[in-house]
Amino acid sequence: MSDEIIPTGPEQAKEPTVTSAPPTGRKFPCAQCGAKLDFNPTAGALKCPFCGHVEQIVEDESADVEERDYHSQMERMRERAEVTLPDTFTQLRCTGCGAVVVLEAKHVTDQCPYCGTHLENLPDSERELIAPQSLLPFKLTDREAYKAFEVWIERLWFAPTELKKIATLGQLNGIYVPHWTYDSMTYSRYTGQRGDDYWVTESYTDSQGKRQTRQVRQTRWSYASGEVQHFFDDVLICASQGLPDYLIVKLPPWDLDALTPFQTAFLANFKTERYTVDLEGGFERAQKIMETEIVRLICQDIGGDHQRITEKHVRYLGITFKHLLLPIWLAHYRYRDKGFQILVNARTGKVAGDRPWSWFKILRLALLIALAIGLILFFVNRSKNPEPSRPDAGQSRWGEAAAARIVGEQRRRPRMAATPWSTRISPTASTCC
Repeated sequence: MSDEIIPTGPEQAKEPTVTSAPPTGRKFPCAQCGAKLDFNPTAGALKCPFCGHVEQIVEDESADVEERDYHSQMERMRERAEVTLPDTFTQLRCTGCGAVVVLEAKHVTDQCPYCGTHLENLPDSERELIAPQSLLPFKLTDREAYKAFEVWIERLWFAPTELKKIATLGQLNGIYVPHWTYDSMTYSRYTGQRGDDYWVTESYTDSQGKRQTRQVRQTRWSYASGEVQHFFDDVLICASQGLPDYLIVKLPPWDLDALTPFQTAFLANFKTERYTVDLEGGFERAQKIMETEIVRLICQDIGGDHQRITEKHVRYLGITFKHLLLPIWLAHYRYRDKGFQILVNARTGKVAGDRPWSWFKILRLALLIALAIGLILFFVNRSKNPEPSRPDAGQSRWGEAAAARIVGEQRRRPRMAATPWSTRISPTASTCC
């Protein structure tokens, strides 16, 4: 086995991508009746729940969605810079699940949208709060979210047959869930080994004592090193601890290109959660996602059939972040006195949720698979070991009938009468004509 050093060069660095969003404006009281306007997902505007008046949000050309420097923000937070919420909103910490819910100040009591715990409007501390910079407005109404739930129920595999008939969906809660996005330029220097496969012919003795040859695969390892430069754009991290991760990861894709600069007008008639995963904790999660991709890129850069990474050093430069809110419809449904949670992406209608399983259907499928495998093995074994051929039943019966006919004919054939001794002709006697 020979070693060969293969030089590798770094990849070309990717230019950072900065996301912008359409302009937006302010919220005003209803011009027709003076009541408070609610944001309507269908109209994409403020709609009065009393008189039905629709008011478009006034455009603001100066509004923009920008990336913010990660290290500068962390320095300000270390100095305990304080950012407060608008006077019309307060934040409450749920004693049940720990979520921090933002409510309008006029609401004295409410329920936690995640666990249903009663919330009393006693404001929590707002120190070190990073205000949201942008959001994706609700696009689906609650009725459209309910239809998405019904379609999801219909398509569930191995679900109880009666589930779609008796599953009762509770009240849908529209929630803006906090997220972080991180951008970073990464420089990853590595050393490792590249493995290239090749084939050799070797001889061996089989079970019958005969010499045979066969092809055997072997791997030639060589030294490898280099640098991979890669730009990560909008690595999305959920900043809520009130929702299970295994459901949140099923909701993308999100159309982040349509992010809108944050304003409280879009929060009307919806609940909002404050982040419980802070900026630093979110970046630690983002690094784990980046790490997986970096390892894949290094292996791709090494090449060959196999790769070994002996050592790597990653530098994260130009780190920026955004704090944004994503819209989700959340509800619980009941089946046989047991509760299940579902989430609906309020932009695309994609549903992720807990569900019951029909163990009878799963067991039935397993038995059918086992039966099919058994039949395949039976016929394969029979084809390898065929039984000696035998005449079929029709041929056997035909042969027996033919034999019986022959015996019968022999019995019916007349016998020759015996010649009396007195009339027998002596062989020496002569005859005359």
